[in-house]
Amino acid sequence: MIKAIRGTRDILPPSSAVWNMVEARAREVFHSFNCHEIRTPIFESTELFARGVGEETDIVSKEMYTWDDRDGSSITLRPENTASVIRAYIEHRLDQIPGLKKLYYIGPMFRRERPQKGRYRQFAQIGAEFIGSDSPVIDAEVIEMVLEVLTRCGVESPHLIINSVGCKDCRPAFVQALKDRLQDVKAGMCADCQRRADSNALRVLDCKVPEDQNVVDSLPSILDHLCQPCAAHFETVKSLLEARGIDYELRSRLVRGLDYYTRTTFEVTHGALGAQNSILGGGRYDGLAESLGSRVPTPGIGFSIGEDRLVMAIEEHVDPASLARLDVFLVPMGDAALRHAALIARDLRRGGFTVELSADHKVKRAMEAASKARARFALILGDNELTAGVYALKDMATGEQRSLTREQLAPALK
Repeated sequence: MIKAIRGTRDILPPSSAVWNMVEARAREVFHSFNCHEIRTPIFESTELFARGVGEETDIVSKEMYTWDDRDGSSITLRPENTASVIRAYIEHRLDQIPGLKKLYYIGPMFRRERPQKGRYRQFAQIGAEFIGSDSPVIDAEVIEMVLEVLTRCGVESPHLIINSVGCKDCRPAFVQALKDRLQDVKAGMCADCQRRADSNALRVLDCKVPEDQNVVDSLPSILDHLCQPCAAHFETVKSLLEARGIDYELRSRLVRGLDYYTRTTFEVTHGALGAQNSILGGGRYDGLAESLGSRVPTPGIGFSIGEDRLVMAIEEHVDPASLARLDVFLVPMGDAALRHAALIARDLRRGGFTVELSADHKVKRAMEAASKARARFALILGDNELTAGVYALKDMATGEQRSLTREQLAPALK
């Protein structure tokens, strides 16, 4: 038997109904914030991610699915989507149009990392990018929007963590201070931190190895090295969150795993996910568009939700079968009734109802099937019903049965 490749999975009904619910509610929130969908290819030039994400990141150096195309060019399955969105933004000259662009996406990403709880080699992300403004007002709005998505999807008590990672003016001094300190302590840290201490010191702060945490906590803080504009920007973001009644934890060790982040960074965690409890991450990336070829200064901020982990956080509180609602199960008795039932099914489906048409003429078996399908109603059609033009509609929860004309069916089902 051929099975799904390790690190991938099939999402089957009724669980797929939870995914559909999450995506539908996310789209509702994005629409309410005047955010519009963008769909990018699932594979791109490898150079896009090397330049955009950073060659020294784990994503680029260890985790990407990359191959040579027939013309010799290097192609990569997208490991994240911000770089792709910015590439599309530049390619289609959206950077030439004044004003803020609010874009969102939903789709699969690919990373060859060790599969663990809620993490897969093919995984789904829900994300958004607000491009064209460096205002802290936009930072607060993006954070408010992502928390609204989580709340609307049923996440209870999401925990927001924020930080600032400075900018190109103030971060180099901090990175140098970090490197200097790491030279004294890196020998006692994990192999990854020893490597990063020289190649990408900022990533040491993101180390998850428990034995390294005391050392990480003793390292210099970026908040002590922010320049005046970055410090003022971050203070405004915090005050705007507080004005909205949004609670947050300030964590000076919070960095994102991608090189393009500047200033505001944030993460949301949830207790239902265990030790690896992050459900989303995001932040500002002023300068990314210019590094990818834009001639216009293009600040931006965004986030990506791990949809797999979001579903995991809410699924124990959601009955998938209740989301995959079947409105009515049609039970025709005989060939004439079957033909007539098909017309009724067509009209009800066009009216927005979910309808199942039984192919079994035996009423008992058909009603058992309706019960197993958790139909709200069963509609029974026989010769007498066809002659009278009145049908028997049974409420499957209460057992109550009433007679209705064809015109009365849709209002009764509503």
